[in-house]
Amino acid sequence: MNRKDNIDSKDISEVLPLREDLDGTIDLNCDMGEGVGNDELIMPYISSANIACGFHAGDEESIWQTIELALKYKVAIGAHPSFLDRKNFGRTEINMSSEEIYELVTQQLILFDEIASDADVTIHHVKPHGALYNMSAKNISIAKAIANAVRDYNKDIVLFGLSGSYSITEAKTIGLKTASEVFADRTYQDDGSLTSRTRPNALIKDAGQAIQQVLQMIKSGTIITVSGKTIPIVAETICIHGDGENAVEFAIKINNALKENNIAIRSNK
Repeated sequence: MNRKDNIDSKDISEVLPLREDLDGTIDLNCDMGEGVGNDELIMPYISSANIACGFHAGDEESIWQTIELALKYKVAIGAHPSFLDRKNFGRTEINMSSEEIYELVTQQLILFDEIASDADVTIHHVKPHGALYNMSAKNISIAKAIANAVRDYNKDIVLFGLSGSYSITEAKTIGLKTASEVFADRTYQDDGSLTSRTRPNALIKDAGQAIQQVLQMIKSGTIITVSGKTIPIVAETICIHGDGENAVEFAIKINNALKENNIAIRSNK
């Protein structure tokens, strides 16, 4: 199937039948607390919020405010740790040892959990941010360090990671709960990795194209790469980037499209 920038969600639902193993639900997550200013506009349409821990964006006050919003809209609360790199929004790779990565994640979990505890809520999930996320996907040592940090802090936390990557396999190896993450607003390479943000075709800016991609990933368990190749993919949680220029529009329209296709939006257990 060729991509159509203006495809309607009902068009693709007629082409792609629901997978037999799909239970009729999907988690819809968004990166939040990053100072963009649209958190409350997006929150009603998602089921999980990944909240910046202050290292790439945000601070203690923004963590508290975002947690309050999540509670208001009954959205699962997750920590969104990153490299300590506010200048580059956590999107620049930094060389660190496995021990340093472990401490980096643990430190942010402690900070985040102190605020969450004051709000009488527990951390549901952890999703690394930016360069830390991407490096974990392709570097087994970093993936192990992050997984170990999460497990040692709280073995009941769900770890979000790029579908099909080391982030997921290494977490599963040590018994962590995982959620294979796919992206509504990013394009993919033939190996299942995300197209680098340094390339002009990295971001999806058209809502129709984003809806098509989301429904295909959920319904058929496949995605069309930038080269036109169809590859398999596991979709357990779908990300919308809160700092995207069309984030609010995407959240509303993807939420509506999922409901039109009888797919309930619910956080991972």
